[in-house]
Amino acid sequence: MLPKLPRLTAREAEARLLAAGFALARSKGSHRIYLRGNTRLVLPFHAGEDLHPKIIKQVIAATEKKAED
Repeated sequence: MLPKLPRLTAREAEARLLAAGFALARSKGSHRIYLRGNTRLVLPFHAGEDLHPKIIKQVIAATEKKAED
């Protein structure tokens, strides 16, 4: 059985991305786009709501990759 994913809000996910070397490239509406090298991640930023598990998987995968990507 797979381990459960953590519940993350957009602020918590943003903190993980910034700590992993991502930079805020731009924002459009309620979505923020972060870049690190060739890796781009779009984070829906709705205050107080937990992120969808698919987005959480993308954040975890992106922060565990090396910065050369």
